[in-house]
Amino acid sequence: MPRDLLHAWFTLIALSVGSTAIAVAQASGAISGGAVAAAGVAILALAWGKARVILNAYLGLARAPFWRRGFGIVLGLYALLLLGLYLAG
Repeated sequence: MPRDLLHAWFTLIALSVGSTAIAVAQASGAISGGAVAAAGVAILALAWGKARVILNAYLGLARAPFWRRGFGIVLGLYALLLLGLYLAG
């Protein structure tokens, strides 16, 4: 496995552990009140980071700056839409 893919894999594992830890803390009741919204925002931000790693490393967009920028804009707008829907609900 090339070094870049190994680094991407470890990054995905770390981001997954972070989102899982937040979700478990929220489900156990350790996070309550206004922190629940912050936890949701953090989980969404970690998911956005994972999507960027997958697009850049595994789909090879790191070698195609034009396409990476386009996918990044679309992904960012989609994440903002999800964030708005989450906070509105």
